Amino acid sequence: MTQTEFATGSAIFLVVLVAGLFSSVRVERNYGTTAAQAPAGSSACVTEDGSWKNWLWPNVPMLSPTCE
Repeated sequence: MTQTEFATGSAIFLVVLVAGLFSSVRVERNYGTTAAQAPAGSSACVTEDGSWKNWLWPNVPMLSPTCE
């Protein structure tokens, strides 16, 4: 491995690392606060018309209980 290849690889690694850090900060800022706003003790459930209640994320778990 030459010195140029090592420098290029190190730079790419650093760029990917910094991009991942900024990505995780952005996700935490945009989605972490909405999860904190959910009522305490509430869980996801399915209403009679098939819509979801108390679920803030776009992916929905299968086999969730029906709402009472």
